[in-house]
Amino acid sequence: MTVTQVAAPTDTPRPYQSYTYAYPHKTAYRPLTPRPGLRDLWAGESRRSLSLYVHIPFCEIRCGFCNLFTRIGAPDDLTGRYLDAVRRQAVAVREALGDEETPRFANAAFGGGTPTFLEAGELERLCDIAEQEMGADLRAIPLSVEASPATATADRLAVLVARGTTRLSLGVQTFVEEESRAAVRPQRRSDVEAALGRIREAGVPVLNIDLIYGIDGQTAASWRHSLDAALAWRPEEIYLYPLYIRPLTGLGRHTDPHAADREWDEERLRRYREGRDHLLAHGYEQVSMRMFRRADAPPQGPDDYACQTDGMIGLGCGARSYTSTLHYSFDYAVSMREIRGIIDDYTATEDFSRVPHGRHVDEDEARRRHLLQSLLQAEGLPVGDYRLRFGSAPWDDFRRELDVLAARGWLTRGDDRLSLSPEGLAHSDAIGPEFFSPAVRDAMAAYELK
Repeated sequence: MTVTQVAAPTDTPRPYQSYTYAYPHKTAYRPLTPRPGLRDLWAGESRRSLSLYVHIPFCEIRCGFCNLFTRIGAPDDLTGRYLDAVRRQAVAVREALGDEETPRFANAAFGGGTPTFLEAGELERLCDIAEQEMGADLRAIPLSVEASPATATADRLAVLVARGTTRLSLGVQTFVEEESRAAVRPQRRSDVEAALGRIREAGVPVLNIDLIYGIDGQTAASWRHSLDAALAWRPEEIYLYPLYIRPLTGLGRHTDPHAADREWDEERLRRYREGRDHLLAHGYEQVSMRMFRRADAPPQGPDDYACQTDGMIGLGCGARSYTSTLHYSFDYAVSMREIRGIIDDYTATEDFSRVPHGRHVDEDEARRRHLLQSLLQAEGLPVGDYRLRFGSAPWDDFRRELDVLAARGWLTRGDDRLSLSPEGLAHSDAIGPEFFSPAVRDAMAAYELK
């Protein structure tokens, strides 16, 4: 097979272009006409190793940097009606999977939004849906849940631990209160520390702390202060995220869109390198540009699930699902008015047997996705896995792009593995878009954010 090549730029791209966490990006999805049926989509797909993701689109506040699909608050029992809809969707998906091969879930995650916005009893309902309707044994597989300091209450944590949660990710972002206000995420240091204490007391096996660098007013000293405050809790994982100023977000509405220039890029790179080196010196191993895991932390990922090849089932109006030939979801938005409308439409839906939005994935796109999902991890791409799946080597399919990375010093090529160099990992957000197909680039460029 000949893979269409994307012309790689000759100059060094800016390091912070977009957060490449999945491919194709959701802004490349479009309404599907006619809407395919779930049963047809999953016919012939393997059910031996699936990932389950449930999206809860509610938060107590919306941070200034956030462009996630979430709304503030949930009036008039909206959370209850939302969970009713999630249950209807789960029933439809389980029926579509059929009985010829019992689905086996290798891992599960509750994300958002803030899943712990739900009350303790509602979290019980959420776990019941995953177990009783989908058949996921939450106590037997890794289960990751996202939380905020204000919602990490003792009663909620007790439910999550009892139902099998193995990892809790706490969005701290910074331990410096002035930086919290600058990021439009007002929180007191004492409240963050209290939440961390409750999580440790609850006994969640893996604690992850999210931190952000590049906040207005942040210095090398204040960044070190947040890193050391996080390290004091000996979290099993720490994620370091660069601050992005995105359209339609709180910061985006009050910031010059051209202000994110190369000087700011260089400042963020300095903070990234400081953070990376500090964590490596304190016994953490780098898993990706963002993820650092304590060397003695218990493993979280299942041995038999690979995001490059295995399917994912998403429940909730902000979740994505992946089959081998179609990635699909509901509509996507960033503005509060649009998000509220999509959530209302979702909660009113009775028939979830058909897929409204998505993007077809042909073999060319599958190759790009496999390469990206592997290369952006520190362990890199096993060439044998790629060759076994596609019958060719990655440098045969993407020679031009890989040669450009190698020329920049961002790529390490061995006989059996391709991996990013330390500087390549630092530029992960610039590397991802270079492998996007022309069709995906065009679709993303034509997408009208709302």
